[in-house]
Amino acid sequence: MSKKHIEECVRTSLEGYFKDLHGTEPDGSMYDMMVRVVEKPLLEVVMQHAENNQSRAAEWLGLNRNTLRKKLVEHKLIK
Repeated sequence: MSKKHIEECVRTSLEGYFKDLHGTEPDGSMYDMMVRVVEKPLLEVVMQHAENNQSRAAEWLGLNRNTLRKKLVEHKLIK
């Protein structure tokens, strides 16, 4: 799957989100909402492909390993 395909999936989902609002305006936390809904599946898939190796996953994500651990805990993916 190319970056362009992922970008188009996000664009399509956002268009659906606005359509579902039926003309009302979204609240002011749309950016935070998007980060939350994208970050968890991103972490889940990367951890799966990294065979739960946090150092490898952190490298792939371009994150510090401690930052990755913090995010995994925040999303309840580890204790």
